Amino acid sequence: MGKDLLKFTGISRLFIILSTLTIIQGTAIIFQAYMLSQAIVKLFNGKDSSDIFYATIFFILAFICRYIMTTIKQKFSEQFADHASNEVKMKVLEKLFKLGPRYARKTGTGNIVTLIMEGTTQLRQYLEIVPSKMINLAIITPLVVIYVFFIDKLSAIILIVTFPIIIIFMILLGLAAKKKSDKQWKVYRILSNHFTDSLRGLETLKFLGLSRKQINKIESVSERYRIATMGTLKIAFLSSFALDLFTMLSIATVAVFLGLRLIDGALSLGPALTILILAPEYFLPVREVGADYHATLNGQEAGAMMQAILDEEEFKDQASTHMQDWSTNSSLTLANLRVESEQNGPAILDDINVSFKGFQKIGIVGQSGSGKSTLIDLIGGFLEPSNGKIIISGKEVSHLQIEEWQKQLLYIPQNPYIFSKTLAGNIRFYEPNATTEEVEKAVEDAGLKPLVSELPLGIEEKIGEGGRALSGGQRQRIALARAFLENRPILLLDEPTSQLDIETEYELKQTMLKLFKNKLVFLATHRLHWMKEMDQIIVVKEGKIVEIGTHEELIEKKGHYFQLITS
Repeated sequence: MGKDLLKFTGISRLFIILSTLTIIQGTAIIFQAYMLSQAIVKLFNGKDSSDIFYATIFFILAFICRYIMTTIKQKFSEQFADHASNEVKMKVLEKLFKLGPRYARKTGTGNIVTLIMEGTTQLRQYLEIVPSKMINLAIITPLVVIYVFFIDKLSAIILIVTFPIIIIFMILLGLAAKKKSDKQWKVYRILSNHFTDSLRGLETLKFLGLSRKQINKIESVSERYRIATMGTLKIAFLSSFALDLFTMLSIATVAVFLGLRLIDGALSLGPALTILILAPEYFLPVREVGADYHATLNGQEAGAMMQAILDEEEFKDQASTHMQDWSTNSSLTLANLRVESEQNGPAILDDINVSFKGFQKIGIVGQSGSGKSTLIDLIGGFLEPSNGKIIISGKEVSHLQIEEWQKQLLYIPQNPYIFSKTLAGNIRFYEPNATTEEVEKAVEDAGLKPLVSELPLGIEEKIGEGGRALSGGQRQRIALARAFLENRPILLLDEPTSQLDIETEYELKQTMLKLFKNKLVFLATHRLHWMKEMDQIIVVKEGKIVEIGTHEELIEKKGHYFQLITS
């Protein structure tokens, strides 16, 4: 992660500012030590307080200058860390939107939520501490030892010889600490993901009488996290103790040689005191780096994981394509499309040839793993084909991750996300400026009136986490209300009713059919009763389209669709 610091916007400016301030700070430290030693020597020689007046004043001024520089450096570091961490967070969120729901399913929603919410804070702490401490180590330590070298070469040699020993020991312990920290962060992500999934499925677990068994699983994962955390803390405490021990031994060695040479008369008291005062300052930057290393390990790990997301392969660049809103004359053609498997196995989709025109209701059916969701992701621009052509109203594109295309479609997944906001706030997700009248119309169209009548505050009642609990059907109706309010011309639905019982699904069906009017609809589902309402049915088997037609045509054909219906 250290080399990745250079990728952050404004890091060069920060290094210049911190370096300049640190040079001033280092000079103040040396001047402070010199003035303090002069004052002590004069008192030791029997001078009165008036003789040390100027030395005391200059000491105080150097002390104030030192800590003013420290405060200014901290302010600049905080500003940079805040800006850089937010910048990375926004880039990661933008990349996640491009990668789409497929990447979220693969990585785990809980992992991503933990990384964005807590990882950003830890990255901010890392960026706030590390640049400043590393510059202290690179500037103050050499300044001090160079000054000591001109006063007493032997003391400078002792300081220079002992310094690499501390560095080597820090590296060895740092590697052990990093290994432990990586394990801790991995277990923490598992815990967060498990906890998020448990919260989502809590109603189902309670319904099935399995909620108490889940307590034991959460306890087991929590215990693993506790053990990993304690292991990391052991290494951190050990390294801090060892660092302090070696530092004190090094300073003691310098003090012993200074004492012997003072007794022999080879060195005067003033220079000896100055060196002894500066010796802790010489080791202070490396001690700070060692101490803060453990505090920033999680930030390093979080930053590396965010960078891994940013390094995910982008879709191929393609020429900017102006795209008109979808209408009755618009068309979409998928020609010879192929989507390779990430595990180098058989293609997920192969030889896909199909065309759509105007406003149609397209049903996509097939057994689990046949490629229905992949086809939806392809049309949504969440997935890039390996080969083939995509033609939109006569214009050829290599993939559908096109802003003008994606602004026209609305995706409704199996489990629509409900934010911890009011009912109206959730419905306004795509249209934050929608009026109350427009929201109420969407509520009525989606069949949410019975729910609203139960809520004390109506559409201003808080739902989601910390608010009113909702059933699966009510969640889907909120997703439909968003769609009614947004009214985009293209709808993608991936198993939108798979989590609902048949009775609830039939209640929603009429509402959804109203939503489908005058739209291009792609509905991937294994609930085949929907197919009677579709204008065209695409039957997918093992990644290939094996049949296309209406319900009646495919029943008469008695092919794979007929087998799905009758099985």
